[in-house]
Amino acid sequence: MTDCVFCKIINGEIPSASVYRDEQAYAFRDIAPAAPTHILIVPLKHIGSVNEMTEADEQIVGHLFTAAKKIAAQEGLAENGYRLIVNTNAHAGQTVFHIHLHLLGGRQLTKMG
Repeated sequence: MTDCVFCKIINGEIPSASVYRDEQAYAFRDIAPAAPTHILIVPLKHIGSVNEMTEADEQIVGHLFTAAKKIAAQEGLAENGYRLIVNTNAHAGQTVFHIHLHLLGGRQLTKMG
């Protein structure tokens, strides 16, 4: 997707503060953090949203959670805890239509719901 901001970040066309990369995922610091640690974890494959996932994408999206676990440990968040968020479409707050996890931590987070 040539107009996807996250695809451009993955390809190095837009700079980012990288924290993790493997054969399926890339993670970088959010430019407008909502917590002391706010990292975006994206698949290298472009998938617009959860609604656009196919059964073939299950392994890739599941891998994002494995990457999140590794990143949380690397960032020193695992013991105290962290939050993972996936927004799907505009009403949920998705602004970049390339599926991604928000990893938030580094302070006591407010309760949701």
